[in-house]
Amino acid sequence: MASSGPTSGKKSLNTVTLLFKLPYYTQWGQSLLIAGSEPALGSWNVKQGLSLSPVHQDNELIWCGRVSVAASFTCEYKYYVVDDNKNVSRWEAGENRKLVLPEGVQEGDVIEIRDWWQDASEALFLRSAFKNVVFNATEGVKKEPQSVSLNKSLDPEDVVVQFVISCPRLESGSTVVVTGSHPQLGRWQAQDGLKLSYVGDSLWKAICVLRKSEFPVKYKYCQISQAGNSSLELGPNREVDIDLSSPNQSRYVVLSDGALRDAPWRGAGVAVPVFSIRSDEDLGVGEFLDLKLLVDWAVNSGFHLVQLLPINDTSVNRMWWDSYPYSSLSVFALHPLYLRVQALSDAIPADVKEQIQQAKKQLDKKDVDYEASLSTKLSIARKIFNLEKDKVLNSSSFKQFLSENEEWLKPYAAFCFLRDFFETSDHSQWGRFSQFSKEKLEKLISEGTLHHDVIRFHYYVQYHLYMQLSEAAAYARKKKVILKGDLPIGVDRNSVDTWVYPTLFRMNTATGAPPDYFDKNGQNWGFPTYNWEEMSKDNYGWWRARLTQMAKYFTAYRIDHILGFFRIWELPDHAATGLLGKFRPSIPLSQEEFLSEGLWDFNRMSRPYIRQEILEEKFGSFWTVIAANFLNEYQKHCYEFKEDCNTEKKIIAKIKTSPEKSLWLEKEDNIRRGLFDLLQNIVLIRDPEDSTKFYPRFNLEDTSSFRDLDEHSKNVLRRLYYDYYFARQENLWRQNALKTLPVLLNSSDMLACGEDLGLIPACVHPVMQELGLIGLRIQRMPSEPNTEFGIPSQYSYMTVCAPSCHDCSTLRAWWEEDEGRRSRFYKTVVGSDEEPPSRCTPEVVHFIVQQHFDAPSMWAIFPLQDLLALKDKYTSRPAPEETINDPTNPRHYWRFRVHVTLESLLADKDIQATIKDLVTSSGRSFPGKKVEGADESREKLSKVQLNGKA
Repeated sequence: MASSGPTSGKKSLNTVTLLFKLPYYTQWGQSLLIAGSEPALGSWNVKQGLSLSPVHQDNELIWCGRVSVAASFTCEYKYYVVDDNKNVSRWEAGENRKLVLPEGVQEGDVIEIRDWWQDASEALFLRSAFKNVVFNATEGVKKEPQSVSLNKSLDPEDVVVQFVISCPRLESGSTVVVTGSHPQLGRWQAQDGLKLSYVGDSLWKAICVLRKSEFPVKYKYCQISQAGNSSLELGPNREVDIDLSSPNQSRYVVLSDGALRDAPWRGAGVAVPVFSIRSDEDLGVGEFLDLKLLVDWAVNSGFHLVQLLPINDTSVNRMWWDSYPYSSLSVFALHPLYLRVQALSDAIPADVKEQIQQAKKQLDKKDVDYEASLSTKLSIARKIFNLEKDKVLNSSSFKQFLSENEEWLKPYAAFCFLRDFFETSDHSQWGRFSQFSKEKLEKLISEGTLHHDVIRFHYYVQYHLYMQLSEAAAYARKKKVILKGDLPIGVDRNSVDTWVYPTLFRMNTATGAPPDYFDKNGQNWGFPTYNWEEMSKDNYGWWRARLTQMAKYFTAYRIDHILGFFRIWELPDHAATGLLGKFRPSIPLSQEEFLSEGLWDFNRMSRPYIRQEILEEKFGSFWTVIAANFLNEYQKHCYEFKEDCNTEKKIIAKIKTSPEKSLWLEKEDNIRRGLFDLLQNIVLIRDPEDSTKFYPRFNLEDTSSFRDLDEHSKNVLRRLYYDYYFARQENLWRQNALKTLPVLLNSSDMLACGEDLGLIPACVHPVMQELGLIGLRIQRMPSEPNTEFGIPSQYSYMTVCAPSCHDCSTLRAWWEEDEGRRSRFYKTVVGSDEEPPSRCTPEVVHFIVQQHFDAPSMWAIFPLQDLLALKDKYTSRPAPEETINDPTNPRHYWRFRVHVTLESLLADKDIQATIKDLVTSSGRSFPGKKVEGADESREKLSKVQLNGKA
């Protein structure tokens, strides 16, 4: 007699068979598998997951896999695309799938699970921006159990069908039904359809029992509003059928149907830096609590989103240089500049109140006075702190804040103290405190030290900044407005982060960007590049902490220079410009490659090419002075830089400090540019760590070093240049991004957008699409080659479109600064051969803005300056003064302030109505009720043509 095994004599476990099916077209060498939370699916070890096999069914490729499990089985799982060695090529987006078997399954039953690949673009609507802000439709809806029990016994001809649909965009108060050809589905009458129950995570489920003879069944999902109006999903009818010829027929069929098919959702927003906001309450600069007024204006104007620039503390130099918001002193601390001192206490003394009123008047200037506003606020905050420090710092609210943030808050406070004590943020100058340690930190911040109140003051300021921004963020969510933050690509080399985590940064390098639309000479931001290998050791914990912190305030964010997660433009720390860089990571050109092509003179190609005729052409008769002071003649008419000026930073220093500097007074800029040109006159950059590796200098054909080479050498260099910049790196860069970007995206449930402007590798847009990252389209910076102006109507859905951004001139300034470009735009985009108006009138603005509202892009987000240009009243200020940043100037003063207060903008119903009409007429979603009044103005402007005639 056969043994029944170790369970002999006991009731055996009911086992059932799960049959997974997923339609998916793979490439050659790829296959699919399932990994999940239970051992049967590999316990999340992909290499031990359930492998699927392909079956051709009609015109589809269906991947199938079977596994036996207990009838009580539950798990989470995901689908993966793998190669022959089970290395992951991609995985589906969104939350893990949750499988709960229907109650009542019997021994031997087959449960067929028909899934659809979860696309990243569908998963976006499960992010907090939509789930908790824009829609939030299921808040308060009663959740039913995941497992649904049958109210009848089954006979052999019965098949249980479970309908599962994701509805993240459901209107508040709505329900979901499935309607179709079967009587149980209402015979296409929505009100008689099968009602689904909400089970959480935007999922709705229902079951029905059908007879085998009743298949196939056609069906669709339908939303029914609170008022009883039904809205059938788009697209063709869905169909469920069963295979009657199979010997192991499925008793249960789970139709995991993905997302309800609806028209593409589109929204709009306004972009403005916090410092640029003006209100009746501020002290010379916008403040976090001003965001509540901005949210009100956004709602009245039909906007679902407010976009900000970075808001972290940048107080590195303790002067106006710190107005640059992308150079963080700390990636966690908020900037004290945005503090509202009036809100620090309910018991501010009369003399301090008077000081605040005086400061309001003194700081109410055309532009931000960064130093005056910050010092004034900190001075007032210290007075209030001294009066109530014990009360606040002993409160339960503060203690909770300290407990939740001490990991970054304590080092930040210590850094600020040491910066002020040593009068420098360069922590290498801090003696025994140069090297961070937790032991030194604890002593530094401990009670009983003379400076303990200084430490506690920094806690106090950060606590109130947290409270004020949290208040504004909660208000925005309540009003269905997304607050969108900005994640800078770098940190200042003299920052808390480089002090505490020095191994995460390559401190002998600098970050920048190669020549592009913004700057033909490239950009050098000065940030150290990242040591990604070191960061990966704790699964990028520093990045995950940054995103977790941001998510306390924001429900969406912009990834600054997303190209840096594929590859970064790395410069030596002795560089002052951004031209002589290389990409990291990248595959360099090898010495062997050149030798095989007959190129062997590496010194000629990698050293500055300086000949007497070049000096004469560049400096005229002054060339002899230049040669005597900066160069050595190593052979007749051939020169090289002296040791004390053979880098860009050395050149700058020598020009300023040389005993001979009286010879070039008033010529410093021209001489510096000329010497930089000589230094940059190379075709190859030798790797400082491996002298047999080289990188082609960007735009090498622009150099006389290249022009003076023989034709064979030129042709070889052209080919290798193209290979380095546009071919050999693509797979490396793709893999690099797929290591880092998913970590960011999975660190929070914020909606992520990537700033993908500049020199775009071919791998970038496919990876962004795969990960569900929304790109950026600026009309004057088209991503299409050989195109001067983007066509908004041709933008893809997964984009943010805008006529301008903070890194370029406003729409009004752009229109008025170049007559030739204006005429070309008028002809190619407007489609008119007439002479365009020289002034950017409200009619011109309306036309361009409307193009963007009407675009297919998911988001149309407009700088506030461009929106105010819709009305003549707000165009009195010279257009160039409204520019926020000049990327060609590394010491640009970020100080633009809107010249009207938010209170007065809120009182202007005309412009709010004009913008609201642009939103509604374009079919974009909008929050709140329609703006009242201004009907005549709205009607008039909608009829105005570009020639100004109605």
